Amino acid sequence: MFRFSEIVGHEQIKEHLQAAIRDDKPFHAYIFQGEVGVGKETMAKTFAAGLECEGADSKPCGECVSCHQTESGNQPDIIWVERENPSLGVEEIREKLCNTMDIKPFSSPYKIYIVPEAEKMTEAAQNALLKTIEEPPEYGVVILLTSNISALLPTIQSRCLTLEFRPLSTVVVEDYLKSHCQVPDYMAKASAVFAQGNLGKAMRYAKSEDFIERKDRILALLRGVDRMSVSDMLEEIRDLGARKEEVRDYIDLMALWYRDVLIFKATKNMNHLLFREEASVISREASNRSYENIETILQGFEKSKARLKANVSFEVAIELMLLNLKE
Repeated sequence: MFRFSEIVGHEQIKEHLQAAIRDDKPFHAYIFQGEVGVGKETMAKTFAAGLECEGADSKPCGECVSCHQTESGNQPDIIWVERENPSLGVEEIREKLCNTMDIKPFSSPYKIYIVPEAEKMTEAAQNALLKTIEEPPEYGVVILLTSNISALLPTIQSRCLTLEFRPLSTVVVEDYLKSHCQVPDYMAKASAVFAQGNLGKAMRYAKSEDFIERKDRILALLRGVDRMSVSDMLEEIRDLGARKEEVRDYIDLMALWYRDVLIFKATKNMNHLLFREEASVISREASNRSYENIETILQGFEKSKARLKANVSFEVAIELMLLNLKE
């Protein structure tokens, strides 16, 4: 089980949540906002475990019955509201949360509901939840996890305490990979740099046996944008693997490369680049593209990730992105 001391970074958030546990005064509803992989779920699970912990000292203790139940996913008063469909509808939120909130905790001081990907709630579901968090019982705690807080209604946001999970420093991520993932120094450094402060993403890169090879193939594709057709580029990405998680990683790498193009166009300073070894190609791209064109490309990467998240087909999402890149 994770203890707060084992969670990397997010010190202010940890201090706030530990004080809420220590003073026995949690807020009735939280929003944990931050990109996927930044540590929201780990923090939510640790916070919930601490609130329910039966230990006398540092909580969660990891030793009591409640902590063992939390670790195994069997704590009856910590409920994960997982969706079964692309969106979390009103009937589902009522059945899994609203209609059971008034039932007192089974064995613990609190009844805690954790909602992953809360941005997937429909407007009707959010309105149903709103009624519950406006007048919750004293023992009720709701934690909404989201990577897109703007998808939550202003009325929901105004009744929750929002905690913003920001990226970690590259040095912190690199040190963690070296000490916890047993990877070579060069791999820890590369993974940390390209994950841009996202520990979950960095760990995924570090554990990937062919991350460096995949990165190099993506860079080769970017170098060849002018001479490759859309179908050729699509085939190259498809050959790398079409799993959503992998494809998002490829898009993120492309976005970082064009971020370097934008930075070099503005500063003419290669010391600010992530891809310094690509300086000559990046310089050429910066000369050939306008600021507006680069911004359009970067927006195209974000749109493609949004399309993949919305279950648009891989072929359509990536082809639209590549067309945008070619134009």
